[in-house]
Amino acid sequence: MPYIKEEDRTMFAGLLGDCGPISTAGDLNYVLTIICDEYLKNKGKCYQNINEVIGVMECMKQEFYRRVVAPYEDQKIKENGEVYYV
Repeated sequence: MPYIKEEDRTMFAGLLGDCGPISTAGDLNYVLTIICDEYLKNKGKCYQNINEVIGVMECMKQEFYRRVVAPYEDQKIKENGEVYYV
């Protein structure tokens, strides 16, 4: 979960610095890759640390779906009507 204490969030405030806008899927992929690579560089490349990166990405995906995608889909169902009737 991305929910760290607010006082701990300040250390990441300038993480991307003046990198410009992240406006394509390629940009997003690159930034996330660099962050994961930095994590492994700092912690060491071993099965446990690689597994941690994969686990974080999976949890991040699920939380993104839960908090962003599902509410968006629910709104679209209200606007456009139900598709599934089973």
